[in-house]
This record gives sequence, structure tokens and C-alpha cells, in this order.
Amino acid sequence: MLPLQSFTEYVRQHALFGPDHKILLAVSGGKDSVLMVHFFKQAGFNFAIAHCNFGLRGVESQRDEDFVRLVAATMEAPLYITHFDTKAYAAEHKISTQMAARDLRYNWFEELRRTQQFDCIAVAHHQDDAIETILLNLVRGTGIAGLHGILPKRNYLVRPLLFLSRKEIDKLISANEIRFVEDSSNLSAGYARNKLRLDVVPRLKEINPNLEQTFARNIERFADTEIILQQRIAAVRLEICEERADGIYLSLEKISALYPRRLLLVEILKDYGFTEIVTEQLLASLNKLSGTSFYSSTHRITVDRTALIISRITEEVYAHQMIHPADSVVKLGRQLIGITFTEDVTFESNSDKAFVDHDKLIFPLVLRNWQRGDRFMPLGMKNLKKVSDFFIHQKVPQPQKENIPILINGNGDIVWVAGLRQDDRYKVTSTTKKVAIFEQKFN
Repeated sequence: MLPLQSFTEYVRQHALFGPDHKILLAVSGGKDSVLMVHFFKQAGFNFAIAHCNFGLRGVESQRDEDFVRLVAATMEAPLYITHFDTKAYAAEHKISTQMAARDLRYNWFEELRRTQQFDCIAVAHHQDDAIETILLNLVRGTGIAGLHGILPKRNYLVRPLLFLSRKEIDKLISANEIRFVEDSSNLSAGYARNKLRLDVVPRLKEINPNLEQTFARNIERFADTEIILQQRIAAVRLEICEERADGIYLSLEKISALYPRRLLLVEILKDYGFTEIVTEQLLASLNKLSGTSFYSSTHRITVDRTALIISRITEEVYAHQMIHPADSVVKLGRQLIGITFTEDVTFESNSDKAFVDHDKLIFPLVLRNWQRGDRFMPLGMKNLKKVSDFFIHQKVPQPQKENIPILINGNGDIVWVAGLRQDDRYKVTSTTKKVAIFEQKFN
């Protein structure tokens, strides 16, 4: 027998969905998602099943699809199946295969929810998944939101099995003789999450046998703390932000009075795509010359004399392209910039190339056109120089100025005026351990 009362009480307590709702179940064929199907069937909820075939495990992927077809037929549930070329998507978007699979499946689930009018999407995460997510976030670096891990409900996504641990799921599967298929990749230590699952969590349970229950309580505390933080952020945003026609102005005087300044500004600026590292670099520049700019993929922050000015990046203003560590080539207009990394610390005198100390770069970088007010420190000099004055000294024709790519670090510094001169602050030195080489090409 399944603990239906515990299941329905968890659903009710967290207001996941109601008896009249139509729910889409994400089912891989593994024990967690198949058990979720049995809970929904026995509880009498209205549901359909969705299965993704990512084409990553050959015969095993087809076996999973065939099994889910059998589950849907047995449960008399509507079934939706799709196939993805996951590796091609990962290569096109320059992301890992795992991230590609995540993007593809959740985008498809959301499309089904909208087109087929489902009230929510149910996934079969459990307590151990929540623990692994928190640990993974801590290892990689996280804010308060990362500490509560995965929540029972976020927008249209619900997780009705978070009241169960992996051990409890195993017992229910065995006691009720529920068939499932095993994903062999779950047993591989090649993935970061699996390393935590197979190596780290068991050691933590030796220290605290009730680890799942402890983390469940911690998650509730962290979630409550985030609510309080967001209330504080909302109040600060009203206090220091002023919306004008040319952007959003944040008073420098009011920023200086914030406490804790870094945390509050990080939370405010992340809504505009700025990372914590860029925000810290921005704070460090507040007492320097005004006119410095910082970039996210969607916005620019300019440090003015009395305010930070946040403006949206548009193609009408200037062409721009973000550069991430995995990129090997980026395009700006008719020009291509090739990117390679090497631990062979060399340098050659070639204006079409920039040899940059990798450890001084803050990603994402920005490749864009020249803007009035740009300054940099030409290689061999010790003072900042206006790029416009540098163009005059180099006798660059006015029409050509607009087409010269400018490479910008994540902190707003110019790293390279492509085809002309790189910045002295980012040159290769005797202490350089890794070199980033940027090469100008023409399409």
C-alpha cells in the first residue's frame, strides 16, 4: 500500500494543486517518476504523462520510451513523447549536455502546459535531490536562494514527492512490486551530482542519520529567510532607484549608506543580469573616475558622478556580443574574433592578436563597437587615454572607427582595441600562468 494520506496531505499543505486540476507528469521511467504516477492514479487525480527521449544512451533510451508507453497504457493516461538531438543543441548553445537536456525538457513541458491547458507540471524530486542541490550550490557558490534548494512549488512546477527520501521510495517500490527502468548514468561518478550522491551524502549520513529531516527543516528556514530578504530588497529598491526616460538611476549617496551594501546591491542588480563578481568590481570603482561602464547580456551600468545609470542594451545603440569561457569564436558585423587559451606563456608582436593574462579576465566579456568616452591604457603606456584620441594618433578614418571591435572585461575595462593595440593592464607578464589569445579575422 502507498501512503496516500501523507501524499495528499503534502499536496494540500503546500497548495500544489486541487482535485479539479489537470496535471502533466514528467516521467523518465525511473523509480521516482513511476512511483509518482502510481500516487496520482491511486489518489484519483486528473493527469497525463510526458516523456523525453534525449537520444543519449542508444538502445537504453528507446527501452525507457517503450517502458513509459507501457506505463501510460496500464494507467490509462494520455501520453506525450518527444525526441531531442541533445548533443547538437548543446554544441549550438555552447553548454553542457546535462544543461542542454534540462533546457530542452523544461521548455517542452512548458509548451505542453500552455497548449494543452495543464494547470501545472509535476516532477518527481525527493528529499535527497533537495540535499544534493543545496550541496552542489554551496560548492559552486550561491546566495540565499541556493540554500533552500528545490521548493515544493515554483510557478507552474510542483514537486509532490518532496515528503519522501530516496530510502523510503526504494522501500515503497519494493513493497508494492512496482516495475521501473534504471538509468545507467545515475550510477556513474562522472557527474557532479552523482559524486555527491554516491560519495558525499553517505558520509554526511554517518554524522547525522536523520540528514533528510534536518535538511527539510533547513530548507523551510532558508525559504522563510529569503522572503524576508526579498521584502528588504523591495524596500531598498524603492528608496534608491529612480526611473527616468534614459534609464534607472541609483543614487551613489544612498548606495554608500546601505548595509550590508554588497549583498543588497548584488540582489538588486541580478535582476538586470549582473553577476556577483561584476557587482563587486563595480563597488570597487565607485570612488574612481566616472564614465566607467559594466555590462550584462541585456543591460549596461554607467558610473556617473552622482548615480549608477542602468540602461538596456539595444542594437540601435551599438552592436555588441557577449563572450563566455566556452566560446571559440564570436562575430561582430563582418568581423570574427577567434579565442584560444594556452598555458604556454608566449607573446608575439601582432596587432591582429591580443595576448591577455587569463586570470585578470572577468567573464562574460563584451565585444562591441567604440563609444564616445571610452578610455584605455595602450600597451607600453602607464596612463589612461581616450580611444578617440588614440584613433586620431593612429590616423584611423572616421567611418572605420565605428567598425573597430572593442573587447571589454567584465569590470568595464577595455582589454583590446582590435587590430590596433591591447591594454597594458592585461598584458602577459612573468607571473602569467595562462594566456587568452584573441585574434581578429574577417568574415
